[in-house]
Amino acid sequence: MPELPEVEVVRTGLQRWVSGRTIRRVDVLHPRAIRRHSEGPGDFSARLTGASIPYVSRRGKYLWFPLASEGHQGPAEQALMGHLGMSGQLLIVSASAPPHRHLRVRMAFEETDQELHFVDQRTFGGLHITALVDDGAGGLLPDAAAHIARDPLDPLFDEAEFIRRTRLRDVEIKRLLLDQTLASGIGNIYADEALWRARLHGRRLGSSLRRADVAVLLQAVREVMSEALAQGGTSFDELYVNVNGESGYFDRSLEAYGQAGLPCSRCGAQIRREAFMNRSSFWCPSCQRAPRRRPSVRG
Repeated sequence: MPELPEVEVVRTGLQRWVSGRTIRRVDVLHPRAIRRHSEGPGDFSARLTGASIPYVSRRGKYLWFPLASEGHQGPAEQALMGHLGMSGQLLIVSASAPPHRHLRVRMAFEETDQELHFVDQRTFGGLHITALVDDGAGGLLPDAAAHIARDPLDPLFDEAEFIRRTRLRDVEIKRLLLDQTLASGIGNIYADEALWRARLHGRRLGSSLRRADVAVLLQAVREVMSEALAQGGTSFDELYVNVNGESGYFDRSLEAYGQAGLPCSRCGAQIRREAFMNRSSFWCPSCQRAPRRRPSVRG
């Protein structure tokens, strides 16, 4: 699933192409793509047609397009929200181009032949219209994302609160990194990479860490995601691409994730892999010492 760097790359591309434009037509080609819009495809298309998009925003892995209607004064009250899921793509495509075989929703705009296409092979992602609510800092965000925390690259991210809450939890630190109510946008790839940089094993409990440990880890998260963002994100296959259909190349810079059996670039020990939450964790057994397992309690 795309993580913060990949979604931000998509958001930046969309901002450049669709902000300030008015939607002329919307075609829903697969109802599952808008399954969260209970009123159905006809209502979905009708509510979007004629609306303009002033900008494109993001929180964590969620994107949204505020919808401004003609004649309405003040900030937008609704937004078109998108989640890419495992294979969703938002592509800017010429209207004359052959349609992608997994095209689910097509959106045409006034005064341009460029269209916005939502392509999703596995149909785990989707689009829906949602109300915008106050984010508590003078901005707006979709009601459906109100529970999502700010991400570590957000200027308003509360580092002290993140450290405090992390150290209160008797939970593995990797699980805490993936908890989107603590910090959004961090997924499996960048959690492993940040833990490697911070020399911490993912099974360390948050409550076992010093404030300095969590601060170092948070800085590692910021560094790895910033570097990935600069390289267009991480692409292991054709499912993650930017709005122009191009892949990112941060996979060439990965130190831990996906490197099982290869030598650690820092110490030479062989990177290991273990199952984790129906996924995989990758770490260096020398640089990231595993915590001792607690003995089982027998009653």
